[in-house]
Amino acid sequence: MVTAPAFWYRRRTGPTAALLSPAGAAWGAIAGRRMRRAPIHRAGVPVLCVGNFTVGGEGKTPTALALAEIVRAGGLAPGFLTRGFGGREKGPLVVSETEAAERVGDEALLLARHGLTVLSHDRPPGARLLEAAGAEAIVMDDGFQNPSLAKDFSLVVADAQFGLGNGRVVPAGPLRAPLRVQLRQTDGLLIVGDGPARPALLRIAARGGLRVFGGKLVPLDGARWKGERVLAYAGIGRPEKFFAALEGAGAKLAGRIAFADHHVWTETEARTLLGHAGGGSVRLVTTEKDLARLAGATGVLAELREKSEAFPVRLVFDEPGALAAVVGAVLDRVRLRARSAP
Repeated sequence: MVTAPAFWYRRRTGPTAALLSPAGAAWGAIAGRRMRRAPIHRAGVPVLCVGNFTVGGEGKTPTALALAEIVRAGGLAPGFLTRGFGGREKGPLVVSETEAAERVGDEALLLARHGLTVLSHDRPPGARLLEAAGAEAIVMDDGFQNPSLAKDFSLVVADAQFGLGNGRVVPAGPLRAPLRVQLRQTDGLLIVGDGPARPALLRIAARGGLRVFGGKLVPLDGARWKGERVLAYAGIGRPEKFFAALEGAGAKLAGRIAFADHHVWTETEARTLLGHAGGGSVRLVTTEKDLARLAGATGVLAELREKSEAFPVRLVFDEPGALAAVVGAVLDRVRLRARSAP
């Protein structure tokens, strides 16, 4: 997968975005028409979807994990539903945390460490498998633009630093589908962080009549990085956020190496990273997702995994009670629907 081009996030529309606009319009027409299709399956349990308006890097997986905790606090057993991007399996299958990343992808492995997880490119069979496995609520990590499975609550995550970029549809900009179509399918907007795009996101939320929630990504154990010299590497949607978080925790970055999202490392790259670490003079640090992608690796890639440390983060809601109340109302509504069904 390629890295998001810089022109997507420039305030002024440049010649490249203008040149690609016809392709973006065509893509947007197809994506918008697809999003407007009626669902083909409604699960017997609540379905809560976490998605993005834009392509990658907004914090869907940490949000899905945090949303699952709200479901658990409400007395229900959640299960995660994911497409398994980056893996060769199409599913549906229950993901074990001992799976190889090349088979199921990094996101599925990370979710599986926190609860029952099903990988399925086709969402309805995945939902059925989750219900059969005992899930009392389904938390979808991505799939917002996929209409096949009916959603009871869709929470879209946006980064206050980057916002929606130039507001155009791929490949002219970062939007996955026309914004007006996506807004109609959105129930709530979670703005992560406090950056320059926040005012624009609030205006968009107001225009769509959306409930707005705030949150931030915080290190699980930030104190242990203070003063440490680290070589940071990442293959995620926004590696600069990872580097900034490390520096915010007090780490001294001896180097920062960014790869494309969901990058699969070669042995040559692994040797280079290990060489940059200088035989242990600096600590090799990466994200949880990136470390998960090295699961099951052999040879020099296994050595890279062994000598790398994860920098885990979690999503903290600004007002957890506010989102919990909304989610609780959704769960109650679905329970009532199930009881009144013939």
